[in-house]
Amino acid sequence: MRVIAGTARSVPLRTLKGMDVRPTTDRTKETLFNILQFRIPGCRFLDLYAGSGSIGIEALSRGAGRAFFVEKDRRVQKLIAENLEHTKLADRGEIVRGDVRAALPLLTKEGPFDIIFMDPPFGQGLEKDTLMALPGLHLLREGGLIVVEAAPKTDFSFLGELPYQIDKEKIYGQSMHLFLSET
Repeated sequence: MRVIAGTARSVPLRTLKGMDVRPTTDRTKETLFNILQFRIPGCRFLDLYAGSGSIGIEALSRGAGRAFFVEKDRRVQKLIAENLEHTKLADRGEIVRGDVRAALPLLTKEGPFDIIFMDPPFGQGLEKDTLMALPGLHLLREGGLIVVEAAPKTDFSFLGELPYQIDKEKIYGQSMHLFLSET
């Protein structure tokens, strides 16, 4: 896994071996950032369920002003910190340690965010839990975007209960990106 473009282009990123991880492939990451490219420069980026931090680090490398990484696993938090140092982007990245649902209210003092990216473990209903928690916290800046990485068969029928609309859906084999904005 590596950074695709920007100031840290081609810098390899570390990930833990043996974990049940789904690193976003280079091709998927490139497609995602082609879609986001005009929103990235100077933006405030929130990476929920951050894993190795590769998505938030890619955003920083491409010019995001600041990125926050929310991750509960201590080993992975350390890995994000190492990846930020290795890419020389640590001065613009902040790791928020803890469970996403517990961390969201704490992030109100850091928001609002231009882009909220989430890649929760598949098949646990965390997409719904997280999206249901967001509206009352006002973490998304007006005109901002939420990007959800999920399994293609994930049920998003609950979105009708939320103030979001689907702007775009992109499927890449075993995963998809859902792009949401406020209605």
